[in-house]
Amino acid sequence: MENGENYVLGELLEKINTPDDLRKLEKKQLNQVSNELRQYIVDVVSKKGGHFGASLGVVELTVALHYCFNTPHDQLVWDVGHQAYGHKILTGRKYLFPSNRIYKGLSGFPKRSESVYDTFGVGHSSTSISAALGMAIANKENDKQHIAVIGDGAMTAGMAFEALNHAGAEKTNLLIILNDNCMSIDPAVGALKEYLTDISTSYTYNKAKNKLWKLLGKISRFGSSAQKIAKKIEGAVKSTVLGESNYFESLNFRYFGPINGHDVEHLVTVLNDIKKIPGPKILHCITKKGKGYEPAETGDSTKWHAPGLFDKKTGEIITGNKKKSPPKYQDVFGETIIELAEKNTQIIGVTPAMLSGSSLNKMMSRMPDRTFDVGIAEQHAVTFSAGLATQNKLPFCNIYSTFMQRAYDQLIHDVAIQNLNVVFCLDRGGLVGADGPTHHGVYDIAYLRCIPNMIVSSPINEIELRNLMYTAQKPNQGPFAIRYPRGKGVIVDWKKEFKEIAVGKGEMIQKGKDLAILSIGHPGNFAINAQKTLKDDGISAAHYNMRFVKPIDEGLLHKIFKKFDRILTIEDGCLQGGFGSAILEFMAKNNYSAKVKMLGIPDKFVSHGTQKELYAECFYDEDAIIKSTYKLLDKVSTS
Repeated sequence: MENGENYVLGELLEKINTPDDLRKLEKKQLNQVSNELRQYIVDVVSKKGGHFGASLGVVELTVALHYCFNTPHDQLVWDVGHQAYGHKILTGRKYLFPSNRIYKGLSGFPKRSESVYDTFGVGHSSTSISAALGMAIANKENDKQHIAVIGDGAMTAGMAFEALNHAGAEKTNLLIILNDNCMSIDPAVGALKEYLTDISTSYTYNKAKNKLWKLLGKISRFGSSAQKIAKKIEGAVKSTVLGESNYFESLNFRYFGPINGHDVEHLVTVLNDIKKIPGPKILHCITKKGKGYEPAETGDSTKWHAPGLFDKKTGEIITGNKKKSPPKYQDVFGETIIELAEKNTQIIGVTPAMLSGSSLNKMMSRMPDRTFDVGIAEQHAVTFSAGLATQNKLPFCNIYSTFMQRAYDQLIHDVAIQNLNVVFCLDRGGLVGADGPTHHGVYDIAYLRCIPNMIVSSPINEIELRNLMYTAQKPNQGPFAIRYPRGKGVIVDWKKEFKEIAVGKGEMIQKGKDLAILSIGHPGNFAINAQKTLKDDGISAAHYNMRFVKPIDEGLLHKIFKKFDRILTIEDGCLQGGFGSAILEFMAKNNYSAKVKMLGIPDKFVSHGTQKELYAECFYDEDAIIKSTYKLLDKVSTS
């Protein structure tokens, strides 16, 4: 175990190094395996942190899948990937599991380069059916099974529906496990959730279904004609109880369920039966997020999605130092939008399933008729916001930067071309930490600044975030993006009177004569912190907070390039096409000559770790600024 720490694996789990070992056990032993697996997840996550409720909810399903299917020959795709902790433990990574989400340790999501059992890399939701269908078609001539486990709200995204529509038309060996826990991070929303709830709670349907299941279990005794009769009976029961048709069967899927997703022995029986049936199939499993850990099972499911460190005996979340500190940017957004909405009745809050993470839940509790969680559906969130804007509403569409990538066409086609006044609050801009490359928001500056009509901004601190939000809600601003990082800012006393910021205008923070440091967003604070060391070494560095990447402050840049021939740019986005590139473009267009050093995210996918570790790895932290300054000036530090 990592660092000599002791974790209790349990008698059976201790012996399971691969699913082959699991399959040697008797079916009656699987309950014990499930219990030991659940306790191991609780033990490790309580001390190390990570996603929690989702993986606890699929423990029995995970055990049953690896017991029934010949993984990795049979291919298993997890969706959303934070359900896969049990899967990782059962597939040769139990001793490495304490390194989960830690710098240079295991990824918090399935990752193809990490294990042959991780058949598809997953971090964003709703990709499993498309991926598993592609695998199934590629393997049509062999005996492989292909299983997509889709849950935690992932079935609400448009991509899942597109894949269902295609998969129903193919005669592939595809099984979709619908892990229905009525949750994503916050409670699931939408008509499909209501439909699934109606199915899972219908006493009449479940009673009829159970009788029919027993009949179908004996069908082989009566031959193919009886199979046709039983299928007609099954369809009649579903149509009578649930209405004209079952949604999934209307797409040419065989639908089974709903069944108890925590009865591991019954799951094994059902999975062994279903895998013999050809063609596309859906098994609907009802599970409980946080199952088996009482505080998570009966408490706030949103809080227990990823609770951080906690006392596993009492369930108390470990909060650390409680002294007054700067707020998270997310909380500043959540409180500021309420202040603005109270003054501007046209403001509407929109988010695709990130109600709590973005702190838009604050507005939902105060103004439920003006706040919309549209589910895991980023494309819809953007075009829905565009529709609101055509009717003179002012939507603040809060989307994590990495998830905004999923709605890029809508951003251009539905918002920018029509020059609609939609405010995009891009949360988690930059390196997010332990969630790794699928969640880092490092491409937004580059993919936004090339779009006509877009205003692209990034605040250096909490006060500037408030003022940018205030500015964005002024009339006729057009598409307005404000991107900010995950986590705490730098100012404790941040609730100041609103001030409008001139669009496209930066500011000088520090005078200097040796070189100019140009920053965008939160990394400007790294430059502020570096100034003391530079000053002690006799270096006079000017510092400019540019605030806007588009439109960029050309007037300020002319003054800078006329005065300085050494320039350092700092950003928490990709260097290719980013803020530094915009500075170089300005320099080339205006025939200036200067030695420019760009700091930011290099051309690679950055792994997971703490934000501080990743800032250092990508070389744009305080130390990197100091070293780069010395190099630009051809000096050696005397500190």
